[in-house]
Amino acid sequence: MDPAPTTQAPDARDSRPERRPWLWVAWVVLALLAAQVIAFVLRSDRLELPVVGEYLFAAPVLDGLVTTISLTAIATVLGALVCLARLSSLAPLRYLAAAWIAVFRSVPPLVQLLFWFNLAYLVPVLSIGIPFGPSVGEWSANDVITPWTAAVIGLSLYNSPYSAEIIRSGLSAVPRGQLEAASSLGLPARDTFFRIRLPQATRIILPPMGSQVISLLKGTSLVSVIAMTDLLGAAREVYTRTFEVVPLLIVAIVWYIVLVAVLTAGQSWLERRFSRGY
Repeated sequence: MDPAPTTQAPDARDSRPERRPWLWVAWVVLALLAAQVIAFVLRSDRLELPVVGEYLFAAPVLDGLVTTISLTAIATVLGALVCLARLSSLAPLRYLAAAWIAVFRSVPPLVQLLFWFNLAYLVPVLSIGIPFGPSVGEWSANDVITPWTAAVIGLSLYNSPYSAEIIRSGLSAVPRGQLEAASSLGLPARDTFFRIRLPQATRIILPPMGSQVISLLKGTSLVSVIAMTDLLGAAREVYTRTFEVVPLLIVAIVWYIVLVAVLTAGQSWLERRFSRGY
């Protein structure tokens, strides 16, 4: 009877790395493209890099930068508050939040900004009081709805449906069995949320929420159409006086890249922090 054939693993010393000639070709092509872009930037006089450096830290541009950051922060916080209503135990509040999300998720941000900026045409006087009864206070809509308030309202309403759904999906992804186990052990609802539910949900919420905040940051450039001086609006005000359009647009581009890079780095740090465990 012949012995059973045996299989022997190949010697690692005989293995050779797989050749990938196309990988080297891709690197060469990318290097040539990068060199071409660098050569264009250094040789082109139309970019006017000295003008870019002159206005990069100019006071109007920095003021517009602060406005852009403020709008992003306020709209992010106000948008996240809708999630509280979406997860409420009160059915009417949940239905109202669901209708809110369905409506404002359907309207483009530019349309919302223009609508709220022109609210005085629809409602000339804003009042607070008893329905079909006397009013306690009245204010002119033109005085209340400034470019700043219109920008905050429009961006918050645009961001709120997406932020609410991102947070809701993250909290809902935590297995219900863990919450029931915590309740059976006598853990208070507050501790259950902050020690069990929120840490796990944060790992799911962070990636899409980071992308949404970055999208909102770039979306703030739309407020320039309602005479709001954000980063892009500040750059436009300068180049309408100096006629140096491209250099000022490059200034705005540089600052947007810096802001997105900072947000991306912060998101990566938070993801690593929460990926260590619960």
